[in-house]
Amino acid sequence: MSATDFNDSTLVEHLVELRARLVRGLLGLGVALLALLPFSRTLYTHLATPLVSQLPAGQSMIATNPAGAFFAPLKLTFFTALFVAVPWLLYQAWAFVAPGLYAREKRLAMPLLGSAVALFYIGCAFAYFLVLPTVFHFLTTFRPEVIAITPDANAYLDFVLVIFFAFGASFELPVAMVILVLLGWVTPQQLREGRGYAIVGIFVLAAIVTPPDVVSQLMLAIPMCVLYEIGIHAARWLQPRGQDRTAGP
Repeated sequence: MSATDFNDSTLVEHLVELRARLVRGLLGLGVALLALLPFSRTLYTHLATPLVSQLPAGQSMIATNPAGAFFAPLKLTFFTALFVAVPWLLYQAWAFVAPGLYAREKRLAMPLLGSAVALFYIGCAFAYFLVLPTVFHFLTTFRPEVIAITPDANAYLDFVLVIFFAFGASFELPVAMVILVLLGWVTPQQLREGRGYAIVGIFVLAAIVTPPDVVSQLMLAIPMCVLYEIGIHAARWLQPRGQDRTAGP
């Protein structure tokens, strides 16, 4: 067999393996979706709790679109299934790329992957249990009495999904910092020296991705500042050998 035939055969094997992993990932997502479909209304009720609990007695959410009351819970169910299936989907991606990694890369990849998933979930939980109730309490408390809040079901869902993604992605900051250090793009010393610029950037980012109120901005910026410090220490601990680990904070 010539080198060209061998390369073609290897490419075909990789494509077959990629297809198999994609199919398994989609099947896992489909199973999660089918399992959650009977609970669509319950899921939306729980999601709406942070806002509904702050509305005046007798007020509830509305659907300005005739089909909104039907599609909003289904849309939420799909994203919940995706949320639940993330570990399975990442495992399929890991199983595909792992054979091509060196032993050191495998040892580092698994903790980083697990940390990324855990931090994303923690960010979403932080948004649901702390940020949303606080923000809605702030917004409903300071509204003029002549303005009645009648939130649309689809608009509320889109708003909450954006908040979840913003907080989940922002909580990935330590993992991103560690990866940058492992790639050699920055050093822990540079991260420490750039702490002031990073804090300014964090507050600017928080102002962009959160609703236009100071409460949600602070509730995103302050945890990110803490996570930045955690990222510096994690990067210093995991930095490649030969770099100085003894520098002070």
